[in-house]
Amino acid sequence: MTEEKKANQQWGGRFSEAVDEFVARFTASIDFDKRLYRHDIQGSMAHARMLHKADILTEEELGSILNGLQDIKEEIERGEFEWSVALEDIHMNIEARLTEKIGIAGKKLHTGRSRNDQVATDIRLWLRDEIDHILAELERLQDGLTELSVKENKTIMPGFTHLQVAQPITFGHHLRAWREMLVRDHSRMVDCRKRMNQCPLGAAALAGTTYPIDRNYTAEQLGFDAPTANSLDSVSDRDFAIEFCSASALILTHLSRMSEELVLWTSQQFDFIELPDRFCTGSSIMPQKKNPDVPELVRGKTGRVNGHLIGLLTLMKSQPLAYNKDNQEDKEPLFDTVDTVKDCLRAFADMVPHIKSKSENMRAAAKTGFATATDLADYLVKKGLPFREAHEVVGKAVAYGLDCGKDLSEMTIEELQQFGAVEEDVLEALSLESCVEARNHIGGAGEG
Repeated sequence: MTEEKKANQQWGGRFSEAVDEFVARFTASIDFDKRLYRHDIQGSMAHARMLHKADILTEEELGSILNGLQDIKEEIERGEFEWSVALEDIHMNIEARLTEKIGIAGKKLHTGRSRNDQVATDIRLWLRDEIDHILAELERLQDGLTELSVKENKTIMPGFTHLQVAQPITFGHHLRAWREMLVRDHSRMVDCRKRMNQCPLGAAALAGTTYPIDRNYTAEQLGFDAPTANSLDSVSDRDFAIEFCSASALILTHLSRMSEELVLWTSQQFDFIELPDRFCTGSSIMPQKKNPDVPELVRGKTGRVNGHLIGLLTLMKSQPLAYNKDNQEDKEPLFDTVDTVKDCLRAFADMVPHIKSKSENMRAAAKTGFATATDLADYLVKKGLPFREAHEVVGKAVAYGLDCGKDLSEMTIEELQQFGAVEEDVLEALSLESCVEARNHIGGAGEG
């Protein structure tokens, strides 16, 4: 049988000539959608059981189909399956091989369904599993941050606004800020998974089917919460893919922000931390270099994922109901987003627990830039001065410090008394530890 004949045997009854060779390659998706094979077979097995329950398949036919599909799965996993571009996609490749193996019963499997609801089901099954992997990696990274933050809970460092020294905090507090980002990311992924966990199978091409199918049974077989509610929407909806890419873009945005700080902190200008050698590379020409390549690459891959989100939004923005061939373009950006997010989370989850702080450098940096200025103002307020007046007084003290090259913590009690009614206890109030510990409310730098 020629490739053209094989291509036409699935849907070619209406056509008088074979598909152009270039068009066959141009419209085929098998090169990328073959990764859906497990979920395509999973969906087909559930559909076959439902057809048997509806008395459309005999017991013998069901057994033959299930055994044949299992054999095909094993062939694929052994690398023995021959993929055909002429058969366009994962669904027709598997169905053709099934028919070749078991005969006429293989042709009955497609009763009551279409490739439209089949692919919508496959993608949801696949993405549901991938989200579970991503959730596990998010949890592993959160655990790593928690472990490191406990270790660094007393390590003083400067907090920044506008990338300028603002107030003293701890490295542990900063790490917990990163963790909060990931908590939100985890919640969004859980929500995304819940919304997408509805079964399109049974919507057929767009209007449903005339066969007495049981969509609740199929949904239950596949672990979905329920069948989708409208057949038109079932086959044309890609909201779940867009929502996933949106949540993924936020994950990468958060990892990119973390990466930027890691890159800054490993530089000689900051010298706050050291990354393990196994997550860095050197230079081909400069032997002294230790480059933070993993954070830099994660930072770069953020643009890739953001681009996929925009691509999917653009793909769907003008599509009329129901299914259109445009939707074949959803898979490559979705697949790449999943791969990228998983790799980036794995890299961070592996790397973060092994970050080493350079606590002396962090502490020295926290003593620059008048980081305790707000604490001096608060001290004056507690002595009875209105805050706005205290703000002005401390501003003058900072100006004095700039002139003489002294930080507030380096000034004597006599120098500080030029600017307000301070007493001996001001020196303790301006210590870095006191400034952090004073903020011991919920969410403050001194909490925990």
